[in-house]
Amino acid sequence: MPTGVLVPGDVDDLAAFASRAETLGYNSVWTGELWGRDSFVALTRAATVTETIELGTAIVNVYGRSPATIAQAAATLDDAAGGRLTLGLGTSTEKVIEDLHGEPFDGPARRLHETVELVKEFLDAKGRVSYSGKCFEVADFPALGADVAVYAAALGPATRRATGRTADGWLPHNIPFERLDDAFETIAETAREAGRDSDDIATAPYVPAAVSDDPEAARDAIRGHLAYYVGSGEGYRRAVAGAFPDAANAIAEAWRDGDRGAARAAVTDGMIEALGVAGTPADAREQLAAVAAIDRIDEPLVVVPDGVDDAMRRRTVEALAPDS
Repeated sequence: MPTGVLVPGDVDDLAAFASRAETLGYNSVWTGELWGRDSFVALTRAATVTETIELGTAIVNVYGRSPATIAQAAATLDDAAGGRLTLGLGTSTEKVIEDLHGEPFDGPARRLHETVELVKEFLDAKGRVSYSGKCFEVADFPALGADVAVYAAALGPATRRATGRTADGWLPHNIPFERLDDAFETIAETAREAGRDSDDIATAPYVPAAVSDDPEAARDAIRGHLAYYVGSGEGYRRAVAGAFPDAANAIAEAWRDGDRGAARAAVTDGMIEALGVAGTPADAREQLAAVAAIDRIDEPLVVVPDGVDDAMRRRTVEALAPDS
């Protein structure tokens, strides 16, 4: 199965990372965008030093740019990459949207729906584009003629319904792997209602991963990753709470109180097994293979937690590479 990898947020040379990922046999390399790195600019640099690896944004938020700006950036990057771009969009979190972008975090599911729908119109519609929605009004501008798949990051049922109505793929994060089929049913049902074939919607989940000769050190890295997301984002807490309600609530409470150590300690071994990959190289490869074998998954995306040292990051990316 094709496997992707996210560029860790603290990697300085994204282009070199992408080139190495291509050498290791990864099918795709993705980069997030919070603050400090522009995904489109960074991936354009990566496009110049790679030849075959797919490039993806995971994710660009739908509040920081207009759909038109997103579409023209995606079309420009896709042209530079020779048609290798997948555009991943999502709502991000209230903290990011309100405290960084200065925008109200209003109607995130509707905003995601209209942004994905309008971006796709701008990218691959024929002729000219007009659009009338609750968030956006567009009148009589030419389409860009770019064939770019648009994926949506969606956790809760409302954003999953938006994904089913509009997107080409789904980027889930912090939904237990064994529950992806159940979660996807909301997407499939909505797609059918919209006259779409749900089999055409790809699933590419984030797979938090850490590899070390010391299995406990690897698990600790995943604990830190899960504590950060569950503690700082209500959508992530709800996604995890469906399977681990007591632990998710304990993590969120400790995080709100500023006790990061207690938040990490509240991440159970069961959560690590359900939501990530951690262990020695052999064990981690076996775990990733089990995740990849889940019918719903089309391409797992290896995510190395931020903050791990260079040795663990390099070991994880190399150990889980398709050509390892």
